[in-house]
Amino acid sequence: MIRMRRVYDPPEPGADGVRVLVDRLWPRGLSKDAARVDAWPKAVTPSAELRRWYHSGAGSWEEFRARYEAELAAGGAQARAELERLRGLAAEGPVTLLSAVKDPERSHVSVLAEVLAEVLAEEG
Repeated sequence: MIRMRRVYDPPEPGADGVRVLVDRLWPRGLSKDAARVDAWPKAVTPSAELRRWYHSGAGSWEEFRARYEAELAAGGAQARAELERLRGLAAEGPVTLLSAVKDPERSHVSVLAEVLAEVLAEEG
């Protein structure tokens, strides 16, 4: 099971499983103790250029989604290793993808969750 939550929401120990921060930058105003993050795979987060482009309003959600999926597919060895690690964690139990974004459903978080869920469905 893959969940999406805001990193600012309090942890849910019985439901969160492995808590994975999927933002490239550490969330403002949040201590590492309060976040209770188990992993921070920066190589699977959107590039700074893509993030700036999307937040500038220059492109649509659909275009951002396609560009981020392309970044994930073209990622280097580190990105592939981190995706494999996340897939392995999700195969073993709950994984919660955490982000500081206000709307995880319309962000890289939902794209990453879908990519991971698709691979798990193919393997399952």
